[in-house]
Amino acid sequence: MDLEPRSGRLTAWGNALLAGLVSPDDAAFAVVGEDAVHRVEGLPGEEAPVGLTLALGRLRALGVTGLRVALPVPGHPLGLSGPPEFNKRALESEEAVVCHGGGGLGLVPEVYEAGPAGDVHTEVLWRVLPVREAPPADVPSLGEAERELAEALREATEALTRLDVAGSGPVAEAAIDAYRARAEGGAAVLAPGYPARAVRVLELARRVGLLVSLASGAGHGGAVSAAEMAARSEVLRPVERVARRARVAAYNSVVEERERGVR
Repeated sequence: MDLEPRSGRLTAWGNALLAGLVSPDDAAFAVVGEDAVHRVEGLPGEEAPVGLTLALGRLRALGVTGLRVALPVPGHPLGLSGPPEFNKRALESEEAVVCHGGGGLGLVPEVYEAGPAGDVHTEVLWRVLPVREAPPADVPSLGEAERELAEALREATEALTRLDVAGSGPVAEAAIDAYRARAEGGAAVLAPGYPARAVRVLELARRVGLLVSLASGAGHGGAVSAAEMAARSEVLRPVERVARRARVAAYNSVVEERERGVR
């Protein structure tokens, strides 16, 4: 699980733009991140792919008032509402953005690597497709997500300790150091306009995601037999699911709270 999915960045900074809290250029810059370029294809009124800044402005002009993220995997269509073609593409990418308002549009990223050896860069093409305007699947409230995460983290830590899965080794240590450096550097967890609880839930979900990633990739510890590997997977599967649900709840909280009249 990526610590920061591209669909999450687009949702967060797109919502900040739609709320008038950041400029189109600043939103686009934050979404692109370390990628070389993002383009958007299939926007109503645009015959060719356009840049992200123009695309965000076009979505606002079309009546889009908010963005939601979807992080589906096979067997768990988290955040999706159909139709089948959009769901299929979102499942292939394991992420998507669903527009609230604007006539039912969604965006699915396609990620490419380009450039010569030694100078390879990442390009992203967002494909715009019709979506069904309906409640997204299996998205908890922030409060539910926070409770689920705390319980899942406690249970997973206890179970992995029993299985002797210690997140040690150079790869694990490097991942933890990178995560700590990012946190200490004050990197923004969410865009302006998000409630403090959403920031807290997303940060906890990222920590849980890091635990899952390290435990899944650890080639040491006591889990060396087929039975022990199966036991490890059994522990991690529900934890990963809870972390994804929490991420979606955090990214979507601005739109969800607006619909409930909280904001």
